Amino acid sequence: MNDKQGSNRGGGSRPGGSRTNSNKPKPAMQKRAQGPKKAKVNTKVAEEEAAKAKKPNQAPKRQKAKDEIRLNKYIANSGACSRRDADIYIQSGNVKVNGIPVTEMGYLVKPGDEVNFDGVKLTPEKKVYILLNKPKNFTTALDEGQEFRNVLELVKGSTTAKIGAVGRMDKNTTGLLLFTNDTDMIRKFTLPTNKSSKIYQVSLDKNLKFEDLEKISKGLVLEGHRVFVEEVTYIEGEAKSEIGLKLRSSNVKVVRSIFEHFKYDVLRIDRVSFAGLTKKNLPRGNWRLLTDQEIINLKNS
Repeated sequence: MNDKQGSNRGGGSRPGGSRTNSNKPKPAMQKRAQGPKKAKVNTKVAEEEAAKAKKPNQAPKRQKAKDEIRLNKYIANSGACSRRDADIYIQSGNVKVNGIPVTEMGYLVKPGDEVNFDGVKLTPEKKVYILLNKPKNFTTALDEGQEFRNVLELVKGSTTAKIGAVGRMDKNTTGLLLFTNDTDMIRKFTLPTNKSSKIYQVSLDKNLKFEDLEKISKGLVLEGHRVFVEEVTYIEGEAKSEIGLKLRSSNVKVVRSIFEHFKYDVLRIDRVSFAGLTKKNLPRGNWRLLTDQEIINLKNS
């Protein structure tokens, strides 16, 4: 009886059961160990610090003098490459100022500084390329007296740079004449090994015989030098005294000598094409600046 009463107290668990008494107090959970609090990072400040760290070659800022110029602009003005490419050369240590390698972005060049770019001394003058459609009675020579004016008069005011003509033209020769201060290009087009084509329209004192035209087309030897003619033709719709001649030489004297070799007098020579450049939209006596693409084509011709 006492055993029965004891088994019914307070809803105790069944004998042999796995259920525990829900009124039994549970042990308190231990608190997790907490480490030191993380400091909040200012992302804006961190980004600025990272940006500074990425520019170890940044020159210290200072007031630019009136006659100073940034090194990359100096290089670009010389015609060596663009400002962006100049920065790459500077960073790689291929630029020297007064004999000392400079790798600082924003370095300022002063008048009188000597800049050496990838082994070549530079001049700050920007390269200029001017195409003239030359009229008669102007010459490239400087020693023909006052009777005929110099071609530089025709491009006066086009630039402040000191430019020169590429090749020579006498007073009777008309057509395309290139001016530049790029001495490398002047030298390139005056070399006999240059492979760029020039096209001339030649006016003779009489009709050119067909057999002479064939002989010219095969090339000839003048004063001990072999002259290669790319093409010689009669000009369509004109008298047979009007001849089209295509060859690589930029020396107009060669054109004259070819026909004089076959006993023809040359009345006029007009250069209608020079290394891919034409007289399109360029009236006689006028000039224009070359486009960037035309300059690239000339350098690759």
